[in-house]
Amino acid sequence: MTVSATADVVVLDIEGTTSAAGFILGDLYDYARPRLDEVLGRDDDTVRAARADALAETGLDADASDAEIAEALRGLMAADVKSTPLKTLQGIIWAEGFAAGEIHSQFFDDVPPRLRTWHQDGIRLAVYSSGSVASQVPWFRHAPQGDLTPLVEDFFDTVKAGPKKESASFDRIAAALDVAPGRAVFLTDHPDEVTAALAAGWQVVALDRAGEPWAGADFAADAVASFDEIEVSR
Repeated sequence: MTVSATADVVVLDIEGTTSAAGFILGDLYDYARPRLDEVLGRDDDTVRAARADALAETGLDADASDAEIAEALRGLMAADVKSTPLKTLQGIIWAEGFAAGEIHSQFFDDVPPRLRTWHQDGIRLAVYSSGSVASQVPWFRHAPQGDLTPLVEDFFDTVKAGPKKESASFDRIAAALDVAPGRAVFLTDHPDEVTAALAAGWQVVALDRAGEPWAGADFAADAVASFDEIEVSR
């Protein structure tokens, strides 16, 4: 099956769409877990704000130690909770790990060639993931297939755009990219995100990849198993 769309912008989800969820929930989470304590203790405005938000989100007392907060955040990781302060701290850890060459990203083989083709054809590309922008950028920069960041115009997370299951978040992204909703395509593997983007007037193609968490789900949009099955023109 091939799905065709006429659009100016393609916005990409990451987990389960461009990249295997198991890789993120496995290798990257394993790298972040033991490093949360140290990051929480840093004298940094971003870390202090994330620490305060983590206290509020986990219900810990204001005098909780870094170790106690880190353990609570590891509990959120185990449950795969989309926590904004957790994503912020993970983003810091992962960015440093990528820069040090200690961790690497992963993309499905069909993704990079298609992104390069769309870019060459004048299709604008952006990313919208629950992972922080601080982690998205190095993820694309350190792709095994080469640096993909020159292909991507902008990156959005839940802080910058809002929750991915709310249509208003897609309104914000369309406004930021200065594109009419009907001229934007969102690629995602999550049924609720499909619904939210459609409610905002976007075009949507669902990724139904074998072995991914939402494989076989009831999508409210056309579903494909590979980027090779998606054709986008202006």
